[in-house]
Amino acid sequence: MAGKRKICVVILSRANYGSIKSVMEAIKNHQNLELQLVVGGSTLIPRYGEAIQVIQKDGFNPDELIYIIVEGENPITMAKSTGLAIIELSTCFQKLQPDVILTVGDRYETMATAIAASYMNIPLAQTMGGEVSGTIDESIRHAVTKLANIHFPANSNSAQRIIKMGEDPNTVHCVGCPRIDLVAKTLHQNPNIDNNIFKDFKGVGGKIDLNIPFLLVSQHPVTTEYMDARKQIEETLFALQELKMPTILLWPNIDAGSDLISKGIRTFRENNDSSKYLHVFTNLPPEIYTRLMNNCACIVGNSSSAIREGAFIGVPGVNIGTRQNSRDRAKNIIDVGYNRNEIISAIKNQISNGKYPSDNLYGNGNAGVQIAHILSDCNLSVQKRIMY
Repeated sequence: MAGKRKICVVILSRANYGSIKSVMEAIKNHQNLELQLVVGGSTLIPRYGEAIQVIQKDGFNPDELIYIIVEGENPITMAKSTGLAIIELSTCFQKLQPDVILTVGDRYETMATAIAASYMNIPLAQTMGGEVSGTIDESIRHAVTKLANIHFPANSNSAQRIIKMGEDPNTVHCVGCPRIDLVAKTLHQNPNIDNNIFKDFKGVGGKIDLNIPFLLVSQHPVTTEYMDARKQIEETLFALQELKMPTILLWPNIDAGSDLISKGIRTFRENNDSSKYLHVFTNLPPEIYTRLMNNCACIVGNSSSAIREGAFIGVPGVNIGTRQNSRDRAKNIIDVGYNRNEIISAIKNQISNGKYPSDNLYGNGNAGVQIAHILSDCNLSVQKRIMY
């Protein structure tokens, strides 16, 4: 390993794995790079699907596992988890001595990674910086960008925002979104989905038929509106009840308000007979999720996947609420409020429309290789200055 640059990838939430997997593969396969991996947070928690199992099954063996989640899913526990993550990550970085730390996007755990790296004088690289979304995630994303030394935005609009924030244009590399790499590869290998997923990944609810038009639903709490999370998911659930289309629903992420969404889903299932049309999974491998997106009649909720991967796939999407406010989007998205009637109408319109043309707004599927190449020979520095 002598002479190789050590790139430490930090994955502290289940969503981040799909967002960085192609980069990890490219780093692992690069002759001048050594992949280090720190895994923790919700990836280790059973009720969020234990994404660590997917990571290990894919052939990635973590160098360090860290437990940093303070349970409660509210703003206080998010802040405390961030603090605990700084402590644990600092110990990991001291032990691993990476040349570069690579972090993903905008989550509160990402802030912990950025702070630990910055104070330890380790160059920090960030993917998915410069994007606009309108919630606390946007503030975290921009804060991490100001701590980062190397930037890998997903599109030209994001790259220009980073430069306008005073970052050196020579450190901003517009490579596309690594999540699109995974989509392109998956759809090339096998674009279809079958009913075996119910046997392979269990979940709860009825076994729906994926050979007929079905919905894919992924709705997370909005951290700045977390007390309204249950009311928001109930509007979606009652819309689904009226439609009664076969539906796959994904469990929410671990942000503030997650427990309220979870309770809303459980209570709805207890009080309404949804077994004939609704099946719930806590977590699915990125490739399976991609195939579901490719084959569903419409993706519904507030996940960025409808906007990012959805644009490339051309899947009709209904984006609910404020979580993705102002994020660059293609023509495949209809935006609605937290209102069951609006949701029903938008889903019907999108199903009637059918698939949209593929849009490369977030890349064309080769971000991972580009990122690995840049990391292998770019100048590394922790000293920054505003460039205006």
